[in-house]
Amino acid sequence: MNGRLAFGLLTLTAGSWSNVDARTPAVPLFQTSDRCFACHNDLLTPSGQDVSIGSDWRSSIMANSARDPYWQASVRRESLDHPESQAKIEDECASCHMPMSRFSAKARGEPGKVFVHLAASPNADEHHQALDGVSCSLCHQISSENLGSPQTFSGQFVIAAPNDEEHRAEFGPFDIDSGLRRIMRSSSGGFEPTRADHIRDSALCASCHTLHTTALGPDGHEIGKLPEQTPYQEWLHSRYVNEQSCQSCHMPTVDEPSPISRVLGEPRQNMARHVFVAANAFMQRMLNRYRDDLDVAAQPSELMMAANRTVDYLQSRATRVTLNQPATANGRLRINVHVENLGGHRLPTAYPSRRVWLHVLATDANGTRVFESGALQPDGSIQGNDNDADPARFEPHYREIRSSDQVQIFESILGDQAGRVTTGLLSAVGYLKDNRLLPHGFDKATATPDIAVHGDALADPSFTDEGDDVLYSIDRGDTQEPLHVSVELIYQPIGYRWAHNLARYDAFEPRRFVSYFESMQSDTAVVLARAQMTVQIQ
Repeated sequence: MNGRLAFGLLTLTAGSWSNVDARTPAVPLFQTSDRCFACHNDLLTPSGQDVSIGSDWRSSIMANSARDPYWQASVRRESLDHPESQAKIEDECASCHMPMSRFSAKARGEPGKVFVHLAASPNADEHHQALDGVSCSLCHQISSENLGSPQTFSGQFVIAAPNDEEHRAEFGPFDIDSGLRRIMRSSSGGFEPTRADHIRDSALCASCHTLHTTALGPDGHEIGKLPEQTPYQEWLHSRYVNEQSCQSCHMPTVDEPSPISRVLGEPRQNMARHVFVAANAFMQRMLNRYRDDLDVAAQPSELMMAANRTVDYLQSRATRVTLNQPATANGRLRINVHVENLGGHRLPTAYPSRRVWLHVLATDANGTRVFESGALQPDGSIQGNDNDADPARFEPHYREIRSSDQVQIFESILGDQAGRVTTGLLSAVGYLKDNRLLPHGFDKATATPDIAVHGDALADPSFTDEGDDVLYSIDRGDTQEPLHVSVELIYQPIGYRWAHNLARYDAFEPRRFVSYFESMQSDTAVVLARAQMTVQIQ
């Protein structure tokens, strides 16, 4: 870890814990979210809209980052693949999914742990910190130091030094008068609200959402680096860098002046909702269904609303798909499908289990299927997708699709040192394919290696920041009737192969997640956009 934790007179830097001053400040390093809820919940706008910070956050993936059963299964899988590196794996994975407990462990000169916190823990305070995920006291104490630079990526952010031994700053976007600062210091155990503009800077988010993983050989030595998640760099390379921040999309502001505290809270302009709306309604529904197993704190109604909000966000903000240029000749219908990314980074972005694809269906006047590509199967797989059928293969990027066993899938496919397809993050040294849709303003010719396009999409002139054009050449058979053509762009946050590759691991967490996935396999995907057209045969 290159970041550091500062405690007034002492600074904790990984690799030099022996230099730590033994004195402990009176104010704790972190407080769990329940301490914040007392004042920052039950918030209503003048028109009666509930904008409670606590309940909004509680149903987010941020709040449930430690409870996420897919993450837990993946950490176990990597630990089984690389047993000699388990302590290092847990420490690195905890840095963004269990950051408060991990930083508390570092303060004692110990690595962060994962699985000890998923059962009854002897350290109750740290156990609660772990399950609190990416919590209030963590984000609002991150310093501006080195934000947006490699020093703070992969969870290496700096926690700001305390003001003194009894007071720590909690950063926010508003100026708070001295009387209200005293109230928060008293109620929170020493935390003082402090204005800091970096709390609304995209570089803050980049600390955990820019992640480079280290590929490991059989004996644990490093064999390569993988740019696993780079939405911040994708955004920097897009036109949105001058238009929108991460927070402006994922933490939308309230339209009317709103209180940020129910205790003497005065109305504030542009209060940011702590919904962290993003792209994983499937996981929010899984957390809800298995809430008792996973010790979920959010209320069922909160998670249901959060999942619905996610779907609404994706369907209204993410993409657009159109059908155009139909033509018939030589017994075939040729039609172009254009798909456009409307977001500020690639679609999909971040964790490589995510994929979007085109489902194209042509039927005759009687509704009889003439052609279909990319149908979602009941088990969550894609019909015709080589990778779902065979983990050693994958679909290439297509410019033209002529048969039902060809599917245009926008995805990243990882490769190991031998060039084999893998879903093991710590076995992956690069990308065999990456044709995820580009944001407007993204020039693939000048993209850095971390955000490069891989595979035939790089040479495809129709794959640009304006979208992708795929020509569908459909054998219409003997029919002379009009053909009805429909297209859907479908999104799946955890692809079939990424889920089912865990099935071979004989451990609790992978077995549990696969069982969860199979119980919800009909709910794994969401349609982002649709278009349709009836084509007269000439």
